[in-house]
Amino acid sequence: MRCFSYRVAHLISLCFVCVYLFINYGSAGKMKIVEEPNTFGLNNPFVAQGSRLQPKVTPAPVSGPVHLHQLAGKCFSLTESTYKYEFCPFHNVTQHEQTFRWNAYSGILGIWQEWEMANNTFTSMWMRDGDTCGNRNRETKVILVCSTRSKLAQVSEPSTCVYSLTFETPLVCHPHSLLVYPTLKEELQKEWDEAEQARYEGLITEQGYNNLLKDIFEDAGLLKSRKVKVKVQEAAADSYLF
Repeated sequence: MRCFSYRVAHLISLCFVCVYLFINYGSAGKMKIVEEPNTFGLNNPFVAQGSRLQPKVTPAPVSGPVHLHQLAGKCFSLTESTYKYEFCPFHNVTQHEQTFRWNAYSGILGIWQEWEMANNTFTSMWMRDGDTCGNRNRETKVILVCSTRSKLAQVSEPSTCVYSLTFETPLVCHPHSLLVYPTLKEELQKEWDEAEQARYEGLITEQGYNNLLKDIFEDAGLLKSRKVKVKVQEAAADSYLF
C-alpha cells in the first residue's frame, strides 16, 4: 500500500513538471515581440549617433523679407499617409516614416540655401543638399501662399528626389510682402537701377541684365554665391562684342 501511494505521488509530480514546461517553453515560441518604434530627433540618447539625422551642410543665413524672419526657429508639420513632414523655415525639411518597423526612414529632404525670384518677387524657398538619393541629393522647393494662419498645407514629389511643399501664411498676403527690391541695401538698389537703365538704353542684352541681377542677389545673400562678378560697364562691353 505504501509503495502504491509513492508511485501515485511520483506520477502527480511528473504531471506538474510537464505542465510547467509546456507553459514556460511550449508557449514561448508563440510569443509576439513588439518592435520598438523608430524614435525621431537629433537629441535622442537611445539612437546610435550614426542613425541620427546628419546634415551635409550648414543652413544659409536668414534672408529675404524682414517680416518673414520671425519664422526662423519655428517648425510646422504635416502627416500624410505613413509619413510625417516637418518644415523649419530657414533651417531644413525632414521626413519621418510613421511605422513600427525597426528601420523606419527618417531623413533630411533639404537644408535652407536660397530664394527663387522672378519679376522682382520672391516666389519660393529652396532647401538643398538633403540626404543622398541615388547619384544626387534630395532637395525641396517651398512655395509660399497667402492664408489666415501659418501651416504646412501640402507635400508632393513632382520628380524623383525633388519635393514640393506648400506653406500657407498670412505673412505673404499683402501685395508687396514678397517684393525683392525693398529688401536690398541702398547700394545694391543703386546697382539694380543702373542695370535697369542700361537695359532700357540697349547697352546690355537680356542675358547681361540677368547676370547683373544674379550678382546683386548673391551680394544680398538671397542666392547661394557662385561668384562671377559682372559690372554694368563690362556687361555693356560684352554686349557690343556680341
